[in-house]
Parts: sequence; C-alpha cells; structure tokens
Amino acid sequence: MADFEKVADKDELSTGERKSFIIDDLPALLVCIGDDYYAIEDVCSHDGQPLTDGPIVDCSIVCPRHGAKFDLKTGAAQCMPATEPVQTLTVDVREDGIYVEVPE
Repeated sequence: MADFEKVADKDELSTGERKSFIIDDLPALLVCIGDDYYAIEDVCSHDGQPLTDGPIVDCSIVCPRHGAKFDLKTGAAQCMPATEPVQTLTVDVREDGIYVEVPE
C-alpha cells in the first residue's frame, strides 16, 4: 500500500494558488486549479531551477527562468528549452486535508 503524507489543509489554497513542500527529500509544488489539486516536482528539468513562482497558464506551469512549460497533470514538457518531463505525484483529497503520495 502506498504511503501518503499530508501537505495542506483543504481550505488552505484557492484556485491558482500553490504551496511548496518537501516530500522524501524531493522539492515539490502543490497547485490548486478549481476543485483539482496537482503535485509536481518543483525543479525545472531544463536547468534545475525551481518552478515555484512560474505563471500558471491553463493547466500548465511556466518556468520563470527560461520559459519552459510543463503540464501539471502529466509533468510533460510542452515547449523548449525543456525536453524532459518533471515528476508528478498522486494527490488524494481527504476530509482532513490534501495528501500526496510519497515517491518511491
């Protein structure tokens, strides 16, 4: 059975907001869009910089440094200069908060 870790309260984020956290030594970012939550690795696969403050466009995040764009659902790189995806993490919304699966 997978291990999940609580990373936020249910009312902590509004749509478009994000929260940085560390899970099992992995820098990660929780993003709220509408009623959905996405968790991704908070490191651009192009140059290793944080995605934390990047603009969110539709269901993607843009790296603030060089403009690489990543799909929040799949982690797929959507434009240059990134060619490799970022890791995504499974999110579980529970009565007592937002949980993210601990990566293996």
